Amino acid sequence: MIDVGTALPGAVARGEMSAWFQPQLDLHSGEIVGAEALCRWTHPDLGAVPPAEFIPVAEELGLIDEIGLFMANEACAAALEWSALARPVSVSVNVSPAQLLTDAFTNYLALQLNKLKLPPKSLIVEITEALPIADFPVVVGRLDELRRQGLGIALDDFGVGHSSVRQVRRIHANELKIDRSLVIDDSDECTTMLTSVIEEVHSAGLTVVAEGIETEDQLQRVRDLKCDRAQGYLIGRPQPRDVLELLLA
Repeated sequence: MIDVGTALPGAVARGEMSAWFQPQLDLHSGEIVGAEALCRWTHPDLGAVPPAEFIPVAEELGLIDEIGLFMANEACAAALEWSALARPVSVSVNVSPAQLLTDAFTNYLALQLNKLKLPPKSLIVEITEALPIADFPVVVGRLDELRRQGLGIALDDFGVGHSSVRQVRRIHANELKIDRSLVIDDSDECTTMLTSVIEEVHSAGLTVVAEGIETEDQLQRVRDLKCDRAQGYLIGRPQPRDVLELLLA
């Protein structure tokens, strides 16, 4: 039987990859102000393969750059279209630290921004930090370059793996995304910790996004914690761009 490692090479060229978008709610205005671009892969034999299965394989096989550029294109296209709305919507795109070990990705983004005349602030680069970042100074240098271009930098999965407030500062992020595991943990200890973290990053001018919101109680919890945005199934499931556009309209 065909496996993920055998099927993944050439998936982008064969048109098997697609970008879906999950909306983000502004907890102050109650409006949709952002969306995260999420990669989806549907193989003719394997069917829908979860990102948690194919992304690590893509990194191992050296295919993450190809997939990353595809997702960057899709994110830029969506951001360009939505920047013209009466209420502009920013787009976040996940970037593996492996993509930042050379200047190819940052150079490509710069060319795309210039070519599309895309307002840089409409695009946010999310660094997944469940694993340690190799060649840290190099990666931070690339992120600083993106920030100088006007893009936002977000630290994803806060509360998982190696994420910490110290890491937020080290990568010079301007957005912190709180992992679902902390959103559903309503213990006094977790609440005290999150309250302290959110106060600290707010004092540094960062935006705080709570992920994995699935219930009204969780939504109220992150409101009480003074998060700025919320993302999750309660707000909206990942959906094709044209479907989300109907919601934005």
